[in-house]
Amino acid sequence: MKPSIGSKLAQLAARLEELNALLSSEYAARDMDSFRQLAKEHAEITPIVELYQTYLECERDVESALELANDPEMKELAEAEVAASREKMHELEAQLQMHLLPKDPNDEKNIFLEIRAGTGGDESALFVGDLFRMYSRFAERQRWAVDLVSQSPSELGGYKEIIAKITGSGAYSKLKFESGGHRVQRVPETEAQGRIHTSACTVAIMPEADAVEDVELNPADLRIDTFRASGAGGQHVNKTDSAVRVTHLPSGIVVECQDDRSQHKNKAQALSILAARIKDRQIRERQAQEAASRKTMIGSGDRSERIRTYNFPQGRVSDHRINLTLYKLPQVMEGDLDELIDALSTEHQTEQLAALSQEAAPL
Repeated sequence: MKPSIGSKLAQLAARLEELNALLSSEYAARDMDSFRQLAKEHAEITPIVELYQTYLECERDVESALELANDPEMKELAEAEVAASREKMHELEAQLQMHLLPKDPNDEKNIFLEIRAGTGGDESALFVGDLFRMYSRFAERQRWAVDLVSQSPSELGGYKEIIAKITGSGAYSKLKFESGGHRVQRVPETEAQGRIHTSACTVAIMPEADAVEDVELNPADLRIDTFRASGAGGQHVNKTDSAVRVTHLPSGIVVECQDDRSQHKNKAQALSILAARIKDRQIRERQAQEAASRKTMIGSGDRSERIRTYNFPQGRVSDHRINLTLYKLPQVMEGDLDELIDALSTEHQTEQLAALSQEAAPL
């Protein structure tokens, strides 16, 4: 085991003893908020320390067996015990490293899915609709709820932009690597010559922000405008100023919501999306810094990066970040994203493990 990892584990073991003393103190329950935080930390590090203690036991077993190996009559048995203990230590070390990987505090959060048309005109807008359907089908497989927040339909079908909220356990952890440029290569229905066109869309996966803990919106930084909704909406359209546009002056981020008949609901939804976009920008800036220092491609958060190509004539989908190509495009477009998502998560864990082994700083 590398000294840096051993040092982190030793500190966690010492911290667990400290927590045991704090939680067993007669004063522990006087501040329930503090008690809950300590109990949560205790629950998080106990499994790691237990694994570490098992590892140390194996280490002691190896030392004892090596001493026995000096006795000719015990040598064979001792060598077998050394080999078995070292194999177990190797397995335990791999488990401990996985436990030590930094956890993303947003992994269990709900998300806002935002898909925008890019180059390719009407064909790009149609592909926005296809991608939204793909992610909706994937969400159904996970038993997540998908609620449409905002849409801007195109003339020939599809969307110039569509925003939806996806609610479910682990939504962000599963989809956070989907942000970036998605390219499609296919023959459009309007193409008489049968030529393949290339279009592009941008996908953004933003964790829902806790307005209190994550993003503080200062009313002085907001300009809120109301206007009459346009597009589909029946008799309600153009009769009341129910649509809301919120501008965050410091960042220049603008959010419009007009899908609900209630101005109050549109405003609340717009503020929620705004908070998510601000939080997302903060996450991307941090990821860009990490990517620059670690030369990583996964999770760099760069929206301009082309991350995936969907080639319909060849029936393939390629993720350019991990050089993965699957010849199962029809299944992918029906929401079968598990193989792609698992491969991206595995690559991310590999990068984290490499970074962990290089770090000597304590927790």
